[in-house]
Amino acid sequence: MARTKLQSVGLRMEYYQPRTGGRLLALENVNLSVEEGEFVTIVGPSGCGKTTFINIADGLLKPTGGKILLDGTEVKGPGNDRAMVFQDACLLPWRTVIKNVMFGLECRGLGNGAAERERAMKFINLVGLSGFEDHYPHELSGGMQQRCNLARALTVDPEVLIMDEPFASLDAQTREIMQLELLRIWNEAKKTVLFITHQINEAIYLADRVIIFAARPGKVKDVLKIDIPRPRNLAVKRSKQFLEYEDRLWTQIEEEVRKTMAADQIVRDINTAG
Repeated sequence: MARTKLQSVGLRMEYYQPRTGGRLLALENVNLSVEEGEFVTIVGPSGCGKTTFINIADGLLKPTGGKILLDGTEVKGPGNDRAMVFQDACLLPWRTVIKNVMFGLECRGLGNGAAERERAMKFINLVGLSGFEDHYPHELSGGMQQRCNLARALTVDPEVLIMDEPFASLDAQTREIMQLELLRIWNEAKKTVLFITHQINEAIYLADRVIIFAARPGKVKDVLKIDIPRPRNLAVKRSKQFLEYEDRLWTQIEEEVRKTMAADQIVRDINTAG
């Protein structure tokens, strides 16, 4: 029986708005769970709190209510059991690929000797950058930089890999290939993954389950289990089953996007009247 790895219980997040003196409710009563080894994607309209949620899960933000549990223990700050992969590769330009990958180990006080180099090379090879370990970031394509970013996160051996739209800046063809590569890497690394995306077919293709966030304040609107066998190739995106998932997911997202647009128009009207 699968074990719960990450759990959100009644999570709430408010932000103070200095300009108006008011409060913005970003998340309200978010309840969800991620099983060990599961690949879960989160989708929802812009501004629904997806990134806020994963920043809390990573310990970068403290919620105003509720909690997130990792292996039953409340998350109260950043930890070695989690690693974040951001939209931008955030590589240090004066460091080579292998030095960038080893940076996380250095930050955790594990040194930069032969053992650490060997560990880094293991994940450089896993993400398909073998032969580029001595190259600098400016010598790499966008996709290769994100591979390096992913290798750096995997090298510190996190329990949970948190990914915030890591392929958003890539061109369409590279993005497709990186999705395929990510599934290969995930299958080999055996990590629990929480992945944020705005792209509906990406969410379906990668996931065991897709969690749909409602418009602000963000909360879980629905959970869609993806019963497409693994391993998955890119051709599965053209299958009838995949397109049915896509249609179902888009219908729910469209409804939430319209709510967001209507709410934004109300705010604009109030500001204009004021």
